[in-house]
Amino acid sequence: MTDLALHLLLFLFIVGFLAGFIDSIAGGGGLLTIPAMLIAGIPPLQTLGSNKLQSMFGSSSATIAYARKGHVQLKTQLPMAAISVASGAVGAYVATYVPGDVLKALLPFLLVAIAAYFALKPNMSDVDSHQRMSPLIFSLTMAPLIGFYDGVFGPGTGSFLMLAFVSLAGFGMLKATAHTKLLNFGSNIGAFAVFLFNGVVLWKVGIVMGVGQFLGAQTGSRFAMKSGAKLIKPLLVITCVALAAKLILDPTNPIRVWMGF
Repeated sequence: MTDLALHLLLFLFIVGFLAGFIDSIAGGGGLLTIPAMLIAGIPPLQTLGSNKLQSMFGSSSATIAYARKGHVQLKTQLPMAAISVASGAVGAYVATYVPGDVLKALLPFLLVAIAAYFALKPNMSDVDSHQRMSPLIFSLTMAPLIGFYDGVFGPGTGSFLMLAFVSLAGFGMLKATAHTKLLNFGSNIGAFAVFLFNGVVLWKVGIVMGVGQFLGAQTGSRFAMKSGAKLIKPLLVITCVALAAKLILDPTNPIRVWMGF
């Protein structure tokens, strides 16, 4: 399937804008884009491939916006981003061979735990806190692990990165958000390269949604930089809970299948 009616492309553009806005602040844009593409009649494999293309627009847009304001130093963070590219590619390759049922079953509970952490943790702000892991160790552990997950499955990657940057790297909320977008951009590139090699990218869909993503991410990142933790924290909690609920309510969720619901 390569051609969509104009009204469906307009629908996907709007979804891309909304996803870019949300994703640039709290992650979870895939909560909107993947179901939207499936609703539009795009086959699942092409949906995954095209989703990575449009996601690159949003994550790159947000990264540029944050970097321009000095919230992320691109030159010093490039090695970590390169690791994320490689791990995202490996994850996408593995995804073509390994079923994701276990990840689908565990993910809702992990997302609820992340939401609880951010909701209940007091004094969370944009000020950096105690660093529990050095930048080198973080680059060699968290960056490849989460990048690999993004390639294998994807949903919740931004939330996992936020948790790692805040709890382990000691970043404030705004700085963590900025660096999350950089690493997410890296893993998107790696995974996209694999999907492109396998010929499952719909360029028209990906570019139309990508333009919406780019504009939405520019808007969302400006809101985040203006409001900081006051906006990022509640939106992150809401996004995690919403994504967990969507996954649990999905009729194809392994938990529902295993329990006969």
